[in-house]
Amino acid sequence: MYRYDEFDHGFVKARVDEFRDQVERRLAGEITEDQFKPLRLMNGVYLQLHAYMLRVAIPYGTLNARQMRMLAHIARAYDKGYGHFTTRQNIQYNWPALSDIPAILDDLASVEMHALQTSGNCIRNVTADHFAGAAADEVADPRPYAEILRQWSSVHPEFSYLPRKFKIAVTGAERDRAAIQVHDIGLHLKKNEAGELGFAVYVGGGQGRTPMIAKKIRDFLPERDLLAYATAILRVYNLNGRRDNKYKARIKILVHETGTEELTAWVEKEFEALKDGELTLPSADVRAIEAYFAPPALPSRPEGENAVRQARLDNRGFDAWLKRNVTTHRHPDYAAVTISLKGTGEAPGDASDAQMEAVADIAEQFAFDEIRVSHEQNLILPHVARADLKTVYDQLVAQGLETANAGLITDIIACPGLDYCALANARSISVAQDISQRFASQERQEEIGELKLKISGCINACGHHHVGHIGILGVEKKGTELYQVTLGGSGDEHTSIGEIIGRGFTAEEITDAIETVVDTYLAWRNGPDETFLEAYRRLGAAPFKQALYGDEAKAA
Repeated sequence: MYRYDEFDHGFVKARVDEFRDQVERRLAGEITEDQFKPLRLMNGVYLQLHAYMLRVAIPYGTLNARQMRMLAHIARAYDKGYGHFTTRQNIQYNWPALSDIPAILDDLASVEMHALQTSGNCIRNVTADHFAGAAADEVADPRPYAEILRQWSSVHPEFSYLPRKFKIAVTGAERDRAAIQVHDIGLHLKKNEAGELGFAVYVGGGQGRTPMIAKKIRDFLPERDLLAYATAILRVYNLNGRRDNKYKARIKILVHETGTEELTAWVEKEFEALKDGELTLPSADVRAIEAYFAPPALPSRPEGENAVRQARLDNRGFDAWLKRNVTTHRHPDYAAVTISLKGTGEAPGDASDAQMEAVADIAEQFAFDEIRVSHEQNLILPHVARADLKTVYDQLVAQGLETANAGLITDIIACPGLDYCALANARSISVAQDISQRFASQERQEEIGELKLKISGCINACGHHHVGHIGILGVEKKGTELYQVTLGGSGDEHTSIGEIIGRGFTAEEITDAIETVVDTYLAWRNGPDETFLEAYRRLGAAPFKQALYGDEAKAA
């Protein structure tokens, strides 16, 4: 994985020292909260309902055991003993004292981590496929390019004050596990007919108040032109994006109002002026960055298959975990393991300090010291010998991390909602907990099959409800928290925005409503191999509306 160079160390230290002075001035009353706000946002510090929140960057979701142990230490020493892993492959701490945050940033810097550009109108943490470097279907590892983009975008003087925040995602496989089509820029790493690496480029995706699917503006961008083309897109956005209305300031609105064809022409014109200049990526530099992400030497472990076969016969829990949380690796003797942070009745994405310590230990011993954070708020061990899977499972059991639900209805994405967030209209965590308890039966979840359920506490869509197979949006109406249901969304290579089904449900009604949706799917599907999303796309909304609203649906 990437290691800081001399510039990185000096840059991060200088920013920590600068912010320490700003915090001291705020605590002394020398600057107001309004004056302090832009300064803290530049360092990942938010003011939520009850306390400050610190968002720590985990670039492209990759970290090692030493870094995970530091995250555990911060949770234990400065927070309430846990952290919250987010859909941006970051971690948030909800209860740090402002006076402690400079010390936290010092601790992070000691393990080559920081909180820069995790907030504000800048280029945010670049995200990537959480199985990068391990996936059997991968054309190439997208993380070196995510790192190149990170270096290019860090405190970029031209793009530090954009009209609005800006998000980039990169994937290296045909199966999109990074949701690139709901990002401001989405990059699909691929090869052309000559075998050369490059990118399909998508622009203008996003969720929030106005969900939109990104438009492909380049089918193949040569590798060497990545930074020049990204700069061209950002320049077009920076010059033409709206600054008079923050709700219309994202690049998706610019694409929509300008039209894909005209916006593409603007980008191509800007690109022509930059092409073959100083932003051209030398192949040697790319290969040097790639060396940081070289996969570990994976010795053959042919005994793994027999060990797994016997263990799954002896342990039903292990068998279920293998089916759901273990993914094919490019090496036949290895697997990628998903550690679900979605135990029954738990807050999605939360991990205790003890659990983080345990994951660090397991990664060090059995996963070549690599851990990933997925945008689905789980942790990943990308390289585990199949012969070690039962031992890893047993250690996860000891920490309550063995839940076998990856991709199932209880593998819920949820934002912090009204329990923490000042922007939220409704609670998300309690709804997720109720639904996970209702569908806790492993047998029932397996009968339902793949179903991605996502919950947001407000229209900002931090819980990605727009692209949930079932999405839940918390709204407020006359002082009551209501939950609106959307169906048919997807964040993969066939991205779709979910359709609002009808009026919202109260907190007491929403779990029953979700059960009604699921039961309707089970009654109408064409056999157990037809997934919820496939069935919805075949059937449309009508049978689900009828089941939820009865005569109301007919009247509508």
